[in-house]
Amino acid sequence: MSDLLRSRASIILFLALVIILGIILRFTGNMGFVQDATFGILTPAQEALIDATNGVTNLFGGFQSVNELRAQVKQLQEQLNQSTLDRVRVRELESENAELRAQLEYKQENPDYLLSGATVLENRARVLAQDPSPLVNYIVIDQGRADNVAVGMPVITPVGLVGRVSEVGAHWARVQLINDASSSVNAVVQSSRATGIIQGQGRGSELVLMRFLPLGEAVQEGDVILTSGISGAFPKRIVIGQVVQVNQRDTALFTEALVRPSVDLQRLEYVLVMKRFTPTDITAEETPTPTPSPTATRRAPAPAATPTP
Repeated sequence: MSDLLRSRASIILFLALVIILGIILRFTGNMGFVQDATFGILTPAQEALIDATNGVTNLFGGFQSVNELRAQVKQLQEQLNQSTLDRVRVRELESENAELRAQLEYKQENPDYLLSGATVLENRARVLAQDPSPLVNYIVIDQGRADNVAVGMPVITPVGLVGRVSEVGAHWARVQLINDASSSVNAVVQSSRATGIIQGQGRGSELVLMRFLPLGEAVQEGDVILTSGISGAFPKRIVIGQVVQVNQRDTALFTEALVRPSVDLQRLEYVLVMKRFTPTDITAEETPTPTPSPTATRRAPAPAATPTP
């Protein structure tokens, strides 16, 4: 207990001496020396404390800046994605608008036809399972019995003939394309008016074959092939395609020609279903007689001279 009292007395005495010393230095004008010494000792510690505080502040501020930059980058990326989608939509709308305008103009130019626009839902060649026959070429459209679509109706685009309806559902229909192996269309050569039959080749070929043409110059490369209207299955003067090759053999009874369809049958999106048309028969028109080729024309040999007696 006495030691504790002594230590307290010593502390009180030390503090009293310090206070007295401070008063003496204050009155004698020597207090600045003590302040300078005190600031010299404490300033480094204070600066270190301030630097540490600023570092923590900058660290959190840096985190905040990084987060803001990330948010800005994300927002700019979303705007870029939206702009890309908008450009794609605009291009699709421009393409769709062009096709629909062409269909509208075709309908206005052909008031005798009852035409109905349809969207192609499926466009592919289907392989028949375990069937030796070649590819079956068809498309599926979004109109059916509910839209008064029936089997046999022609399907066209403003560019030319596509095919005809082969199967009908409630809200869909299957269209057999003209390049299908079992397709057959009565056709006419625009220049010579010679008639024949357009048949699909199947096997994935884009070309169709015009058969049963008369021998001679009934058809040439570059000739345009139209529907003839014979049999009434298709209307008259629908463009089918253009001749790219003529096959004519001396021993054959008929000429054949390869025809490239005017419609790109692999990239159909919109078609027109012809629900009503007036069948016409091309036999009422005059068909020019094909001019035989020079190689096929032979002169009869002159009779041998009769010797005079």
